Amino acid sequence: MDETLDIQAVLEAAIAEGRQVLYEGNVADYIPELAKAAPGSLGGCLIKPDGTVYAAGDYDIPFTMQSISKTFSLILALQTAGFNRVFSKVGMEPTGDRFDSILQLELKDWHPFNPMINAGAIVVSSCIRAKDPFDEFLKLVRKLCANDSISMNERVYYSEKQSGTRNRAIAYILMNDHILDGEWEDVEDILDLYFRMCSVMVTAKDLAHYAMVLANDGIDPTTGEQIVTPDIVRVVKTLMLLCGMYDESGEYAVKVGLPSKSGVGGGICAVAPNGMGIGVFGPKLNKKGNSVGGEKVIQYLSSHLGLHMLSDGKPYKSIAF
Repeated sequence: MDETLDIQAVLEAAIAEGRQVLYEGNVADYIPELAKAAPGSLGGCLIKPDGTVYAAGDYDIPFTMQSISKTFSLILALQTAGFNRVFSKVGMEPTGDRFDSILQLELKDWHPFNPMINAGAIVVSSCIRAKDPFDEFLKLVRKLCANDSISMNERVYYSEKQSGTRNRAIAYILMNDHILDGEWEDVEDILDLYFRMCSVMVTAKDLAHYAMVLANDGIDPTTGEQIVTPDIVRVVKTLMLLCGMYDESGEYAVKVGLPSKSGVGGGICAVAPNGMGIGVFGPKLNKKGNSVGGEKVIQYLSSHLGLHMLSDGKPYKSIAF
């Protein structure tokens, strides 16, 4: 990346570009509480490893992580149960199906394709080894985001629990096929943990800090602490690149070229080169379930700052985009 670029100006221009496409999306409404989000919200944050923060728009509005929590739960499962145990239960392959698909469990493979779809994340949740899994999850999120005030949104949690019939169906299919890890007494307890993790509130700035830690091989540059080992970071970033944007991951990788994870709450975190992290928030989603404005913001940043992992670090433009 060209260090002479005015990153704040580029970020503000990216937010302006993102606002131009908000009309293309809709706020998620299948979870009733998510439908209450302000549809015009859009913000972003970029953090460099020296601690410099660039922020614009609604970067400090809290929202629930939803599927972004899958990256944190995967880290925790790998830390407590180990690679072999986790990936004996779930695969590492992309899927062309929706993130909440049941079809693939019935017709393709009993094991979920990857940890970034709902079925895979429910299995990963069952692999976590801790006396109080949610407490350990929350501690990890707070540390990786450098925000001790992060907490769960009770209203969203209860809304998810009451409306999560499809996830409940997925979990019972997994239990029937003996895919869930065997140390849990009740599948409803696994679902409860999954719903709680999805309901944790963060901001775009929190996600930018998290992505910055991943960009620095699990070390928080602001404290020097190794929070996650490099081998786990490598696994998580690879799966984010391959599967992190639902069944839009391939197109997103071509256009943006950054390991990223989205959630239907409107957030996206992206791991950038040179130890930088990006977080965005925009609750209007496209048909794949990704933030329509957030995608545009990160795509703009990637091209104008030369962040695509297969670029030469120089700003680029493509008429195809």
